[in-house]
Amino acid sequence: MVVPTLAADDALAECLRSLTNQTFERFEVIVVDNSGAGRAQVTDARMRVIANDRNVGFGAAVNQGIRGSASPYVATLNDDAAADPHWLQKLVEAAEGRPHAGMFASEVRLADSGQLDSAGMLMAADGSSRQRGHGEAPEKFASSRDALFPSGSAALYRREMLDQVGLFDESFFLYCEDTDLGLRARRAGWEGAYVPGAVVEHRYSHSAGRATPLKAYYVERNRLYAAVKNLPLAMLLQAPFFAIARYFWHVVSLMQNRGKAAEFRAAGFSSALLPFLVIRAHVSALFRTRYLLTERRRIQRNAQLSTGDFRELLDANRIPIRQVAAL
Repeated sequence: MVVPTLAADDALAECLRSLTNQTFERFEVIVVDNSGAGRAQVTDARMRVIANDRNVGFGAAVNQGIRGSASPYVATLNDDAAADPHWLQKLVEAAEGRPHAGMFASEVRLADSGQLDSAGMLMAADGSSRQRGHGEAPEKFASSRDALFPSGSAALYRREMLDQVGLFDESFFLYCEDTDLGLRARRAGWEGAYVPGAVVEHRYSHSAGRATPLKAYYVERNRLYAAVKNLPLAMLLQAPFFAIARYFWHVVSLMQNRGKAAEFRAAGFSSALLPFLVIRAHVSALFRTRYLLTERRRIQRNAQLSTGDFRELLDANRIPIRQVAAL
């Protein structure tokens, strides 16, 4: 299990305490400390720390933990999440029962309300990804079902799948790495599953903040990264038009004082900053075009799903553009 941390604060301590109480006992925890100051401390014999001298990003930190383990399964858990005692047992049992599934989504709940944070992930037509069931009652998702891919905040990955499709793309640095990995895995023919009862409580965006310029920039830039790498060509060509529609609905939501744009403003940032961050994200993606297209060709060479079947899979797990803006 890999727990990346930047703050290495009381939230991490609570997270690690929750792992000492797991009913499944055959695991180790690798805490990857991105603080650059060696802040992370562990006391349990099943836990160890990899300390970085700088913040290498979420994907690179998780990859360090994956490479440092030989387990047939790798769980990821945010440092601001606390796991139910049966969390890991439920995930491993699901993995043992579904050999064709390579990734497993937890029942992630919002710590302040008990409502769902995610029951797997959904995709929008512009390449945005959002949590399935966010803000809804967990009882609506009480049965096992397929998931497009899990949120990396609390997930289990099969090592065989990671060996085939690759690890997290470290160029993303922060946000949407789970989207990219999930799409690559689905295109390679692996299934995804949602595991009700594998409960974690998530203190939403504790480390990077709920709505900050940093988050707005990386989410938008990495949406572009994931889209160019993974979307079928017809969807990729249509994505800019759907993105424009999403920007429109963000403005509408801002006027109604809801959604991420309103949250950004409520956090003390000027909403006029958002267009600049969008432009910056597009410029950054433009400079990475060669790398992204190279990765796109590699993903297509390894594809087991046809373009048509992959498109149907994305359509079956679609979230409307207007809903993306309203969340």
